[in-house]
Amino acid sequence: MHNFLIDSYKTNYNSSWGNGYEAIFVQEGYINRDFDWHQPPLTFVLVHGSWADSSFWRGISEELRNLGHIVYTPDLPGHGQDKNKNVTHSIITKSVVDYIHVHDLTNIILVGHSFGGSVIQKVAERIPERIRRLVFWNAFVINDGESLADQFPSSIQQFFLGLANQSSDNTILLPFPFFRDIFVNLADHTLAQYLYKQITPEPAKPFGEKLNLKKFFQLKIPKSYINLLEDTATPPGEFGWHPHLSSRLGIYRLIQGHGDHFSTAQSNPKKVAHLIIKAGRD
Repeated sequence: MHNFLIDSYKTNYNSSWGNGYEAIFVQEGYINRDFDWHQPPLTFVLVHGSWADSSFWRGISEELRNLGHIVYTPDLPGHGQDKNKNVTHSIITKSVVDYIHVHDLTNIILVGHSFGGSVIQKVAERIPERIRRLVFWNAFVINDGESLADQFPSSIQQFFLGLANQSSDNTILLPFPFFRDIFVNLADHTLAQYLYKQITPEPAKPFGEKLNLKKFFQLKIPKSYINLLEDTATPPGEFGWHPHLSSRLGIYRLIQGHGDHFSTAQSNPKKVAHLIIKAGRD
């Protein structure tokens, strides 16, 4: 089994919060073959992000199941082959809540990737009693009263909204050069082209919706954040994934590794699966 060395465990303090936030750092690179990572089976619900559907998780799900875990991968409305792109954030949230109820899932590890982070925030408000831990994988953690659009600099906001205005159905389809350099920057050109052919236009309406998240920031559910260091889907620095977005979780477990926003899930699903297990376990 591919194991990773725990580099450090430490507490940091963020004066803007007024409270300490705790982070366990698991840095990829070294193998400790004597460390026992045996973990009782976990139940994962994996929520995909924008320009994706449940097939995004195919390789990762297979790896998790091979290790004995239980995996569910709901499709979000307005994504993949769903032709109805007129969806809202609340419709998307309700679909995940309903999926969890229909399958009678409890004690789950709820994982959100990218846009899926904002979805699991709202799902957690609705059914906190069914969730064992929240895992954000290079995912948005939206402040109360903000939108997904607010997480980007104005130039990117205008770029996305311009694409939506050019469409006939208020959707955003990324141009290949943008997708190639920002979402699959570690992939070779052949893989980048293959992945681009799999994406579908993204509903634009949820991008600009302001979210009421007061309840989320009062929840006591344990949280983790997975940060792949080469993921540039948000501009590094002021708008970056970590620590800009991750620190909003308050107390959380930080798991770090190498990879980009889209292609690593396809090129190295085993790596991602192990990071998700480290983020999700007790």
